[in-house]
Amino acid sequence: MTTRHDLSRRGLLKAAAASAGAIAFPTIVPASALGRDEKAAPSDRVVVGCIGTGGRGRGLIGMFMGQPDVQLAAVCDVDASHRAQGKQEVDERAGNADCASYHDFRELLARDDVEAVIVATPDHWHGIASVAAAEAGKDIYCEKPLTNTVAEGRAIVDAVERHGRILQVGSHERSGDNARYACELVRNGRIGRIRSVRINLPDTDSHHEEAKAHAGAAAPEAIPEGFDYDFWLGHTPRVPYLEDRCHFWWRFQLAYGGGEMTDRGAHVIDIAQLGLGADHTGPVHVEARGRRGEGLYDAFWDYEFTNTYADGVTLIGSTQGPRGLKFEGEDGWIFVEIHGGRLEASSPSLLEEPIGPDEIHLGRSPGHQRNFLDCVRSRTRPVAPAEAGHRTATICHLNNIAMLVGTPLAWDPEAEQVTNCEEANRLLSPAMRKPWRL
Repeated sequence: MTTRHDLSRRGLLKAAAASAGAIAFPTIVPASALGRDEKAAPSDRVVVGCIGTGGRGRGLIGMFMGQPDVQLAAVCDVDASHRAQGKQEVDERAGNADCASYHDFRELLARDDVEAVIVATPDHWHGIASVAAAEAGKDIYCEKPLTNTVAEGRAIVDAVERHGRILQVGSHERSGDNARYACELVRNGRIGRIRSVRINLPDTDSHHEEAKAHAGAAAPEAIPEGFDYDFWLGHTPRVPYLEDRCHFWWRFQLAYGGGEMTDRGAHVIDIAQLGLGADHTGPVHVEARGRRGEGLYDAFWDYEFTNTYADGVTLIGSTQGPRGLKFEGEDGWIFVEIHGGRLEASSPSLLEEPIGPDEIHLGRSPGHQRNFLDCVRSRTRPVAPAEAGHRTATICHLNNIAMLVGTPLAWDPEAEQVTNCEEANRLLSPAMRKPWRL
């Protein structure tokens, strides 16, 4: 196991936990630990590796390397082109050629110097990669949604707890001040008892329209040189290579992603869970209907869903805009825009109310990547821990499953089982293609 940071030895201030351990305050890196380029001295840096260096992976490389106390030591991708682009991104930012590159993520995880990893693979790889990282003693920043199946999500939560790891889900809306303030207002009763939360997941962006217009199945194509397609497929069924199956477009195929339901639902539903104080649980009844795509892109479009919690609160979702969520209470409402953070309320003065010292405080995040790094140092809980990400992803998956089986689902959030449909239960944990397993 990698030796963790000793904050006192390295002259760092311990991070204090906000609101009963909700999040960690920013770690303060003393000026004496910074070099002339405002970067931390090598002995004070968190050594990070990145698994998956497509567009999102390279974006996260930039975000992490923008922090003063990060050394990005290694990248990994099964596509040689992406792998080379990832290494180039790191080397150009670091001003050297020291970044190692790997084809197999297990080689990266075997490095003793790597303390934390970014998992920015397609969704179907999050489970195996994150569990392996936890078992290797690494802390993990895993992109949202946490996983592509319910069983994989629980496996990650269990592995992180068993090995004492820090995991931050990439649901970065949780780090927004406005979103956290809105959730504080809701949880402190400013709009009365919550009746429902409206979930808006519009599917009319240009990439949605392009996916909807896809012509369907096509003849198999030659696998590009340098792309380990079988490794990319991983535990999913072996199917012929198509360029349109991979790189970005995987998100609209249920074997690898969950469509807009999990892509942006992992943000919008996540803030609903935070506002309801439901990070440890979920609804007990799930109804959903929508139009399944034909051909290659088989995710759902134009859907509606109603998810009911044990206390009667409902999530009422659709593909209408604007993207975000609306908490509806007996005494008013609050709307939170996703990817922008704009707030609206039934009364403008509501958004000016202070949160009293004896009320529920959710704390503030210094930024999603910064919060993760602070928690790596302090060993405190991040703003988007594994359990919260798993519960959010589970709701998304249950909506997709309800549409697949065509019947409402009775869900036991404690046992994490559907109690009225065995077909739905089987979809919680699809079989994995050998040799991959959790």
